[in-house]
Amino acid sequence: MAFGPASELGVGLFEDTAPLEYVPGRSEEEAESIIRAVYRQVLGNAYVMESERAVVPESQFKRGELSVREFVRAIAKSDAYMSRFFETSPRYRFIELNFKHLLGRAPNSFEEMKAHSANLDQSGYEAEIDSYLDSDEYQEAYGEYFVPYYRGYKTKSGQTMVEFTHMFAMLRGASSSDFKGSLAGKTPVLNKNIIQGTPISIVPPSGGSAGDGWSFREPTLGSRSRHGAGAGENGKVYRIEVTGYASPGAVNRVSRFRRSNKVYLVPFDKLSEEYKRIHRQGGKIASITAV
Repeated sequence: MAFGPASELGVGLFEDTAPLEYVPGRSEEEAESIIRAVYRQVLGNAYVMESERAVVPESQFKRGELSVREFVRAIAKSDAYMSRFFETSPRYRFIELNFKHLLGRAPNSFEEMKAHSANLDQSGYEAEIDSYLDSDEYQEAYGEYFVPYYRGYKTKSGQTMVEFTHMFAMLRGASSSDFKGSLAGKTPVLNKNIIQGTPISIVPPSGGSAGDGWSFREPTLGSRSRHGAGAGENGKVYRIEVTGYASPGAVNRVSRFRRSNKVYLVPFDKLSEEYKRIHRQGGKIASITAV
């Protein structure tokens, strides 16, 4: 059973669900459960229509001609995957989703994403899919008969907090769908954060109350405002990310602002004053960092 903030952050179900392993020769019902799990993982938890199912690979898997890994490969190379995540998405959105769907994590660095982009240019779509499934990392994590699952939201030795926060930005609860895109639409979720190697604010997933900050997303430059002419006496300016603006006391908690989040650049000597002002207006501070 999930404990601590797992349920608040949308990973409670992943914590409570054991990895699925298929043993060849088991019942057709067990094979069907594995097939459903592979579709759910590889296609980003999107609904699969009957016409989109990979009938031939499914049959081969049930007859024992394909391992789970090879069935995953077939789905990742299918028209359903290509039309949802390759043909309709920018390149780096496609690549970050490949990491999520096939390796269960966010990319570790922009260098890693660039390497896959170069592979896509030089060798093509199918070779790009193969590069994940034929990697030592995939074999060590899942082998031939485990269904891939999300791993990147757990900290581990050698991993920085940057990758940890990036995975949370891409994994917003067990009911979210990658096919529908993030709050930002089809654009890459990590965007400049993966290029600069900067962490992203971790907030509860969609479905929570606005006051809990569920609707925070990386704002555009136009949403920033500067309070004060420059740094304070200690030479620092702080970046305050605010989300969940709502009307205090209102029954329906309708936002008083067109944007769901804002960013303020505040000198140190005005930090306390700004903190109080934000809370008076019903805002929820997602993070405070020195610029």
